[in-house]
Amino acid sequence: MRTIGQPRDRVDGGVKTTGAARFAAEHFPPGLAHAVLVHATIARGRITALHTGEASAVPGVVAVLTHRNAPPLRPPSRPNLFNVAMLYSGTLVNYLQSDEVHWEGQPIAVVVAESSAVAREAAALVRAEYSAAESVVDFEAAEKDARPQPNNPFFPRGATSGDAEAALAAAPVALDLRYTTPQQNHNALELHAATAVWDGDRLTIHDTAQSIDWVRTHLARRFGVPMTNVRVLAPFVGGGFGGKSALWPGTVLAALAARATRRPIRLVLSRESVYRTVGGRTPSIQRLALGAERDGRLTALVHTSVTRSSRIGGPFEQVTSVSQHLYAAGNILARHDLTRVDLLPNTFMRAPGEAIGSFALESAMDELAYELGIDPIELRLRNETDADPLDAKRKWSHRRLPELYALGAERFGWYDRDPAPRSTRDGRWLVGTGMATAFHPALTLPAHVTVRLSDDGGVLVRCGFQEMGMGGATAQAQITADALGVPFEAVRVEYGDSALPVSPPAGGSPQTASIAAAVVRACEELKGRLDAMARRTGGGTEAEILRRAGKPYIEAAVGSNTRLGKIAGRARFLPSFLLGHQRLIKAATGAQFCEVRVDAETGETRVTRWVGVFDIGTVVNAKTAASQVRGGIVMGLGLATAEETLTDPRTGRIMNPSLSEYHVPVHADVPPIDVSFLDEPDPHTPLGILGAGEVGITGVGAAVANAVHHATGKRVRDLPITLDKLL
Repeated sequence: MRTIGQPRDRVDGGVKTTGAARFAAEHFPPGLAHAVLVHATIARGRITALHTGEASAVPGVVAVLTHRNAPPLRPPSRPNLFNVAMLYSGTLVNYLQSDEVHWEGQPIAVVVAESSAVAREAAALVRAEYSAAESVVDFEAAEKDARPQPNNPFFPRGATSGDAEAALAAAPVALDLRYTTPQQNHNALELHAATAVWDGDRLTIHDTAQSIDWVRTHLARRFGVPMTNVRVLAPFVGGGFGGKSALWPGTVLAALAARATRRPIRLVLSRESVYRTVGGRTPSIQRLALGAERDGRLTALVHTSVTRSSRIGGPFEQVTSVSQHLYAAGNILARHDLTRVDLLPNTFMRAPGEAIGSFALESAMDELAYELGIDPIELRLRNETDADPLDAKRKWSHRRLPELYALGAERFGWYDRDPAPRSTRDGRWLVGTGMATAFHPALTLPAHVTVRLSDDGGVLVRCGFQEMGMGGATAQAQITADALGVPFEAVRVEYGDSALPVSPPAGGSPQTASIAAAVVRACEELKGRLDAMARRTGGGTEAEILRRAGKPYIEAAVGSNTRLGKIAGRARFLPSFLLGHQRLIKAATGAQFCEVRVDAETGETRVTRWVGVFDIGTVVNAKTAASQVRGGIVMGLGLATAEETLTDPRTGRIMNPSLSEYHVPVHADVPPIDVSFLDEPDPHTPLGILGAGEVGITGVGAAVANAVHHATGKRVRDLPITLDKLL
């Protein structure tokens, strides 16, 4: 019986629900000590004095490490085309190696003690004096100094087709709008943590990693040891969403403290320390201009963004990528500009770029629909395309948006509504509905696996991938079972260990498809070898063939550098568009529909109903895929209605670094979410998989904003949508 597509329970569900799963901060090597960070309180400058005497005198303190006594540490490398892992260094700062301060919150000391309570007490006693330098920490004030984003293969600065500004000026109907989104911070349930143990020049570290091999690569370089001397273990990670993709100070300093004290070290960041040392989503200022004929056909689309970049590293955010691919506009201008600031670098946060870029594009499409008196779905259908709007020769590998709109509209009851704003009321509640398109590019990356078939009928899959709750091990067991024709229960998957074959990171939604490609190849190789053995031994079951051949098992390894080719061997994680497959647009897509209720007197907004219909290619596991997409929608509700990091424009300090002041959705904020899939394989991706982890958040901000407009008649173009913006 086919296993792929079944709603299988997660294979790690038992150990997680019983508490048997051990996360990064739940390992207890002999002699374990605890570390706590001390943070800088200026945005830029130098430390002129560091008073550690009181902290050192607290009973139970083992050491107070600063730039004056810390072991040497090599600086991080700057990224290049064949060193993609170094893109994810978190920052370019070499921690505790000088008196320089580069951002408010930078670790300037590490207190090590016999218990975490003692370490926290002593850390509070460390005092620093500074010589402050001029700094730029106010993003809005720095907008005037924005410059074009530097161009590189990973984050192009933009794209053009035709003369969009001229077409906009000549359009019979034109809108020129400004949208903003705030900084947002990561709040995974599991705090960032590391448990580090040195044995001579060999390091073992249990870490909250989304990219195990990249953590190993960084740590080996920073501490000057061979990569084979570093082992990173992360079989269980309590959520990541991009925040655990890079190597942030906590992991490096846990290993540094362990080397300095010659003791195992556990370092668990407080929630405040996560805000101060782990990057978040950049704020954005976006211009979205649309020109159209009176029948709704787009003649011009201008999408520009200003985002934030730190002087000490961090990735760019591809805010305009959705606008470059989604609609058949005759002329397109997409551009990314940057401001340079003295703040902690940004990092990836679920659907970086697309989550906030889709808010502007899909809100503007709704505004244009109302301007023209056309239904929002009909406007999108009139601008449907099967080719790249920027290059007609570049086709979509798989695009089913008309089917998604139709199915979503039917399930939601879209056409039953009165489209006039403020037309539906239920007591004190103004009721509105909205929709938006979801889009996220699909990537595949080289992956390394081994598959072993034993004479007892068991199958072992080994790959060092990351499991943060997505159900990766379950999905790969289903894929393997079908590829070999064995029961699902016969397959066991080992993962979460850098000693295993190298996996791509869990970021950008490529992991399932990428590993599936390698697993299927390995299984095909095993079946070929079994067939050859059967011809020699007389056939039978797999177990019988192996026993007759005198072999306890056979194993196939796929993904070595020689198998992947010379280029992929040097750059193991280059996306497929950099490896010669750029002639097709591959993307997961969806249609988001929501209902909101807004209190006419207080402005309180409640999302009361949600329907999402998605094309993610082949659905490997119906249960885990639906959970992934629902999680994305819930995170999108936070983006739309609550999440906002407040940074003091004078000092650069985050003013709400806790869950009591930084608001995320709770159960009472989440409506029933109806999720469904087309389940149609993409013919140009491994097993037809497009990825489910990030598409769910895209379009959510716009769908909510459009529904709020329908309910109230008010357009909110600045996220989050809070009651003060509706009064």
